[in-house]
Amino acid sequence: MKYAIIADIHGNLDAFQVVLEDIREQKVDQTVCLGDVVGYNACPKECLDIVRSLNIPCVKGNHDEYCSAEDALEGFNPLAAEAVIWTRNQLSVDDKKWLADLKYTRMAGNFTMVHATLDAPDRWGYVFDKLAAAASFPYQNTQLCFFGHTHVPVAFMRDTAVRGGTYSKFKIDPSKKYFINVGAVGQPRDNNPKSAYVIYDTAANTIELRRLDYDIAAAQKRILDAGLPERLAERLAYGR
Repeated sequence: MKYAIIADIHGNLDAFQVVLEDIREQKVDQTVCLGDVVGYNACPKECLDIVRSLNIPCVKGNHDEYCSAEDALEGFNPLAAEAVIWTRNQLSVDDKKWLADLKYTRMAGNFTMVHATLDAPDRWGYVFDKLAAAASFPYQNTQLCFFGHTHVPVAFMRDTAVRGGTYSKFKIDPSKKYFINVGAVGQPRDNNPKSAYVIYDTAANTIELRRLDYDIAAAQKRILDAGLPERLAERLAYGR
């Protein structure tokens, strides 16, 4: 069984379409989504329509939550707040209900899915290091848990201690637990502008990070044409 694990699409239709085509070419059996379908980029409705049409397992991301509510955005980064307000206006009542009804965690196959952390999945904590990853492992009841939120692909492993690092492809050790960030489809932040997602092959027992070129200029033009902040367009070219 081959799973495609996608996260943080963030309304980037140009990146999402390239990822979906690669998923088809890789003959994946099942796709799952770790949240943040919407936010930041200019095609939230189009990306959400695709995810809903695929009828795939999906968990809620923080932008899915913010964009499906009408709460005030006090304390928000101004760029993020502007994008949230704009995105809210692009989504239907039914879209918002679908996003609001998503669970914070769920199972798919033999692994766990979460957007942020397992210890407090609704608090949107960021896992960048071993200390932060260690807090989730006691709540992980499966060998593998995939997460997103940071937009930085990194894998943490626990045996007698927690270790972590970047990866491209590795074989799973059955004696260890793994907490794996799959990177971002729509807004990479690891200084690599290529779109990212993961293939988990249960037969080969491997995790593979896929990096794909997409038409960044087209995605940037959509952002500018929509009247969204220029900074959101600029950052795509630098992957941060």
